[in-house]
Amino acid sequence: MTGRRLVVVAGPTGTGKSELALALAERLDGEIVNADSMQLYRGMDIGTAKLPPADRRGVAHHLLDVLDVTQTASVAAYQRDARAAIEGILGRGRTPLLVGGSGLYIRAVVDSIEFPATDPAVRARLEDELAAVGAAAMAERLTRADPEAAVMIGPANGRKIVRALEVIELTGRPFSATMPRYDAPVYGAVQLLLDQETGELDRRLEHRVRRMVAAGLLEEVRRLDAQGLRRGVTAARALGYAQFLQVLDGGATVDQAVATTAQATRRFVRRQRSWFRRDPRMIDLDAARPDLLDRAVDAVAGASVG
Repeated sequence: MTGRRLVVVAGPTGTGKSELALALAERLDGEIVNADSMQLYRGMDIGTAKLPPADRRGVAHHLLDVLDVTQTASVAAYQRDARAAIEGILGRGRTPLLVGGSGLYIRAVVDSIEFPATDPAVRARLEDELAAVGAAAMAERLTRADPEAAVMIGPANGRKIVRALEVIELTGRPFSATMPRYDAPVYGAVQLLLDQETGELDRRLEHRVRRMVAAGLLEEVRRLDAQGLRRGVTAARALGYAQFLQVLDGGATVDQAVATTAQATRRFVRRQRSWFRRDPRMIDLDAARPDLLDRAVDAVAGASVG
């Protein structure tokens, strides 16, 4: 499948990926495939900055609103569905644009990655251990079993540490052996990395959260809570939603939730940058430039794909 052109618009939260992707879709006769894991969820609109249908300028969007908040997002299922959407777009002779900030989701589409099966009993036992001893102790265990995976995941991400230990136990192979490779692409992809100066983006992120509150974020969280948001393994942890559930519970004020959401988003942005900048194929674009669209179009036109 190499040599077939897919355009990726990736980058940290709040850098303007959706707007750039719309403009590119208009220039390139394209359709957009969502690569934001939280925009998969129906009803998670304001807090994920999901473009309303009226603002999509007639551009077809795929893989938005495909899960209930009680369902668990799966990278393997996303890989299957996103590739099917891309094949359909290519079959129509149009340009697929894979757009979002979920780095593993993008890599799962672009590159050859296999996802080992899960075992509910093993997973439950490891999650019980995580609850009993904490992420740091589980991270030490992963370091002994697979040092490379431990470095990539970090010591605080208990959910991913559990998954790594589960894969090691089930397959007898290091979890790092299942991690993405850069030398086995499924698609010839032009990968654009949209970013902005850190201080300016940090300021934008707090304004963004306040705009979400003004647009009705608390009411959205209340409505989703009634639909079972807290039962959602993935959705309940989404930035903004976890913090504003605390407001509903009386454990935080709106201003406190704004501050903690902005702080958590800044941390998340740094992790996104670390992930994307490991990929040497990314083409850097400055989101603040007035000629951003022209530069993106030139990058797509001038890039060679494998």
